[in-house]
Amino acid sequence: MTTPNTHTHPAPGLRIEGAVALVTGANRGLGRHFARQLMERGAARVYATARRPEAVDLPGVVPLRLDVTDDDEVRAAAAAAGDVTLLVNNAGVSRWTNLVTADLADVRAEMETNFWGTLATVRAFAPVLAANGGGAILNVLSAQSWHAYPGTNGYHATKAAQWALTNGVRVELAEQGTLVTGLHLGAVDTDFSAAYDGPKGAPAVVVRAGLDGIEAGAAEVIADDWSAHVKKSLAEDPTRLYDEIRAGIV
Repeated sequence: MTTPNTHTHPAPGLRIEGAVALVTGANRGLGRHFARQLMERGAARVYATARRPEAVDLPGVVPLRLDVTDDDEVRAAAAAAGDVTLLVNNAGVSRWTNLVTADLADVRAEMETNFWGTLATVRAFAPVLAANGGGAILNVLSAQSWHAYPGTNGYHATKAAQWALTNGVRVELAEQGTLVTGLHLGAVDTDFSAAYDGPKGAPAVVVRAGLDGIEAGAAEVIADDWSAHVKKSLAEDPTRLYDEIRAGIV
């Protein structure tokens, strides 16, 4: 894996040491890695949220109930964590859907979590961040923000929407001094990607890249070679990328 690629943002970065962070979906996978690394890097407090906070098992964090698709719980979390300076939108879901043939309820459920849930937390915490000096938001996106893949095209659509959301709120929150960073990654070795049998990156490396990006004031972090390759392909004929995907070069 090469050194992650970051594109700098004109706003200053946020120092992790002393920050107060809230991580969505922190009971397992990438979210758990985020919570742990934030503690290791000296965050003053880490709110580790989950639909079932009793499932959060990291010592030293503050478990907090949060289902990002539940507006009441989102508002309650923002009220309970009024000292937050860093919001990590990690919660996400894939139901392995195709757009044409899958149960539409499953596609809608993916959008409810990945797009609407992220937007709900951003809207709830934007005033909190403003009151605490601006702070930062890190949205966990995907290489699939930029490409389709057989069996996960509902997820692809939601991540493309979440990428657009990230770009939009970056512009909207710049005036209040909030850094908004998008983290793009390919498959990583967590429960989330258990059904995928291709190459997978190390979650700790991806999380470190995201947090380094926050400290550097990066607008975008490209965490691995595959994500960099996919983004570069956007300027080319898309046929080439999809020929690679069909040939299994992923």
